[in-house]
Amino acid sequence: MKVLMVNKFLFPNGGSETYIFKLGEELIRQGHKVQYFGMEHEGRCVGNSVNTYTSIMDFHKGSRLSKLLYPVKTIYSIEARKKIRLVLEDFKPDVIHLNNFNYQITPSVIVEVIRWKKKAGHKCKIIYTAHDYQLICPNHMMYNPNTHTNCQKCLGSRFLNCTNGNCIHGSKVKSFIGTMEACYWNKRNIYEQIDIIICPSRFMKKQMDTNPVFRKKTIILHNFIGKPVLKDIEKRDYILYFGRFSEEKGMKTLIQACRELPSIQFVFAGTGPLGKELEGISNIKNVGFQKGPNLDKLISEAQLSVYPSEWYENCPFSVMESQMCGTPVLGADIGGIPELIKAGYTGDLFESGNKEEFVKCIKRLWNNRDILKEYSINCNKIEFDTLESYTKKLIDLY
Repeated sequence: MKVLMVNKFLFPNGGSETYIFKLGEELIRQGHKVQYFGMEHEGRCVGNSVNTYTSIMDFHKGSRLSKLLYPVKTIYSIEARKKIRLVLEDFKPDVIHLNNFNYQITPSVIVEVIRWKKKAGHKCKIIYTAHDYQLICPNHMMYNPNTHTNCQKCLGSRFLNCTNGNCIHGSKVKSFIGTMEACYWNKRNIYEQIDIIICPSRFMKKQMDTNPVFRKKTIILHNFIGKPVLKDIEKRDYILYFGRFSEEKGMKTLIQACRELPSIQFVFAGTGPLGKELEGISNIKNVGFQKGPNLDKLISEAQLSVYPSEWYENCPFSVMESQMCGTPVLGADIGGIPELIKAGYTGDLFESGNKEEFVKCIKRLWNNRDILKEYSINCNKIEFDTLESYTKKLIDLY
């Protein structure tokens, strides 16, 4: 089987890139052929045999002329159509697996896939993994960054609310462009051409199903996770947060909780805009961004991992990774998080944004090590899809 992975970034940048790289490696290991299409970038680490990609689009560092052209190119890309055409004609994929493609690549590539299928008479499925809410919310988060509140106003294709709320980078112009992009492609019914939409959480499926076109195509398939080789790690006296240091992740609520619990050591691993707010707090140790064995060890040795997010998380790897390392999780009851934690068994849940309840839960668990130990043991009994089992399920969809 030949699979063409489509994603705007072809270098390590976030969760969707981790997903396509690992999935592609496993598909190849199982005997399938995989190529990639997306933007060119100096850090690009995967590609296609004709070595063709779209020009890099940097909304922050581009030239003045390129920035003038971006509003048009983020809605419709003639370049993306022409370049993916070369890949399609050369590779002749059996499956197009779409990931994050809006704005930098645009749904224009779907138009070209449909044209190519008809012209070549080639059967080719179009699969889409919904890593975020892009197809139902122009700012992709269902979260207003100006008011720091969750928002469902765009559901039902009411995309003008994005412009009204300045939801994209707080800019009226960018928000209007996002609105136009969503309206244009929904008006053209381009997403009807997608055969299957993979939702990594029940929560994601519920939101996607507010669109009657998507409702007929969505399935739930939680993300895969690899089990760390670390075993019998001795726990140390700290609570861990690892991830992005930003407001929607509940960082301000977490910092307030840390201030109210001066006798408990907290370790923060990551980077982000709120990093400086960690300075000067005696019971917070910021170890910066961590990965690989260092991160696994940091997670495994923690008594507890906290995930206090305040936006509609989809299927966060951090929650899964903690439990697979034998560390229970105290998570916010929002988005797809409750689907990953067995409350009272591998961790607990608290009301998202409720600092008082959050502090109370931390105290209860920290002062009852027998509960934490029991939760830790239980973590070793749970099962998430491994990369191999996930890929086998995916091949059945292909």
